[in-house]
Amino acid sequence: MSVLMVQGTTSDAGKSTLVAALGRYFARRGVSVAPFKPQNMALNSAVTEDGGEIGRAQALQAQACCVIPHTDMNPVLLKPASDTGAQVIIQGKVLGDMQALDYHRYKATAQAAVLDSFERLHKQYDLVLVEGAGSPAEINLRENDIANMGFAEAVDCPVILIADIDRGGVFAHLVGTLELLSESERARVVGFVINRFRGDLALLQSGLDWLEEYTGKPVLGVLPYLHDLYLDAEDAISTQQVGSGSKLIIVVPVLPRISNHTDFDALRLHPEVDLQFVSVREPVPACDWIILPGSKNVRADLAYLKENHWPTQLERHLRYGGKLTGICGGLQMLGKAVHDPEGIEGEPGSEQGLGFLDYTTTLQPEKSLKNVTGLLCGENLKPLELDTPLKGYEIHCGISEGPAMNRPAVYLRDKSGNLRPDGAVSADGQIFATYVHGLFDGQAAQKALLAWGGLSDSTALDLNVHRQQQLDRLAQTVEDHMSRAWLEQFEGKP
Repeated sequence: MSVLMVQGTTSDAGKSTLVAALGRYFARRGVSVAPFKPQNMALNSAVTEDGGEIGRAQALQAQACCVIPHTDMNPVLLKPASDTGAQVIIQGKVLGDMQALDYHRYKATAQAAVLDSFERLHKQYDLVLVEGAGSPAEINLRENDIANMGFAEAVDCPVILIADIDRGGVFAHLVGTLELLSESERARVVGFVINRFRGDLALLQSGLDWLEEYTGKPVLGVLPYLHDLYLDAEDAISTQQVGSGSKLIIVVPVLPRISNHTDFDALRLHPEVDLQFVSVREPVPACDWIILPGSKNVRADLAYLKENHWPTQLERHLRYGGKLTGICGGLQMLGKAVHDPEGIEGEPGSEQGLGFLDYTTTLQPEKSLKNVTGLLCGENLKPLELDTPLKGYEIHCGISEGPAMNRPAVYLRDKSGNLRPDGAVSADGQIFATYVHGLFDGQAAQKALLAWGGLSDSTALDLNVHRQQQLDRLAQTVEDHMSRAWLEQFEGKP
C-alpha cells in the first residue's frame, strides 16, 4: 500500500486538480486509489453516503478515483463564518464554531481524527493520494500542522511540490518553499510539477535544468495550460467565462459568505444561458431570473443585501415579470425573518427577511445532511410537468415554517419512500424557494426549471457526462506530460 502527497507553493497552484488527475490516471490502470485531504477550508461542500459533510473538491476527487465519497476523505472541514471564525466539522459532523486562535490550539486534538481517518483509508486502498492545504512554507502555521508537512512527517510519506507558472516566479516559488522547510521536510520532497505552462517547452528547458541541478530534485512533469477546463470549484468563484448563451440571463449575487455556488455549474455551462455572478455592491443588471444562493452566515449576508438596496431592486425585477429563486440560505432570506436564538451563525439575534414569502426561519444546532430525491411541484411551478424527478442534497441548520410552505416547491422522498413537501412558491408563480442544493445537475429538473425561468424547448446539459470527460482529459494530460517511469512505481510494476 502506497501514499503520495501533493503540496503546493501557493493556494490555487493546482493541488486539487493534480490529485483528481492522478486519481483518474491510476483508476484507469486498475489501481485501487482514494483521495485524502487532512484539513480543508471551503464553503463548497458535499454530503456523503455515510451522512457526513466533506469538501466539494474531495467529492470530485472521489469521482475521479471511481469510488464513493466518504467522510474519511476529508476529516477536518472548516467553513468560515467570519474573517476570524469558522464552523469546525470533524469526520463529517459539526463540532462547533471556533475563532482562529482557538482552532490553532485545537489542531493537536484534531490530528487524532486525521490519523484515524487516514489509517482506515490506507488499509482499504492500494494508493492514497493526499492533498495539502495552502503552502507548507507558511511559517506562522507550522506549529501543530496537520495539513501539510506536519501530516507528511506523521505518516512518513513522499511529497511532490506543484507550482503555477502562469502566475510568474515559478522558480522562486519552488526554491523559496524548499528553503523554508526543515531538513527532514526537504528530504521527503521527491520532485516538482510545474502547472499551467503555455508556450514552447524548449524555452523553459534551461530553467528546468538549473532547478534540478540547484535542488538535486527532478522535475516530474510540466503540465500545459488546459483551456476550457471546468470542474467543481473547491471554494473560490471562477472568473472564467464558460457560457456565451443569451436566450436566458440569470444573475447570482456574490454574497460575502456564499456557499455551494457549484449549484450553478450546469447553468454556467449551458449553451443557451448567460449566468452572471455579480457584486452585491453593483446595481442588479437587466436579467430574466435572479437566484439567491446559499450562505454560511445568512443573517449577515441578508443585512448586506439590504444595505446595498437589493430589496428595492428585487421588487422592481418582479414588477417587470422576472423570476426569483432562493436556495437554502437564499430560501431563508426570502421569508419574513431569520431567528438565531442560540448564535449558530454569529451573535444570537434576529434579522428581518426580504418578506417575499410568508414564513420565518429559526436556526438550530442540528444540521440537516441528506442526499435527496423527489419531484418538482409542477402544479405550483407552471409550466412544469407534474412528476419531473429531481435529486440533490440538503445542508442547512434551519427550520422554516409559515403559510407559504403550503405551496411547496418540491416533494422529497423519505427513507420509507413517502413524499414530504419542501420550500415554497409564491401565489403568482414568480418566486420559488427550496432547501435542495444541486437542483440543476439532473437533466430532467434542469430542463423543467429552465422552462419555468423562460427558456422553453432547451436541451439539458448533462453535467456528470461533462465532469467525467474533464476528468479523463486530466488523466490523459498526466499520461502525456509526467514521467511515466516515476508513475509506474505506484502501479505495482517493476
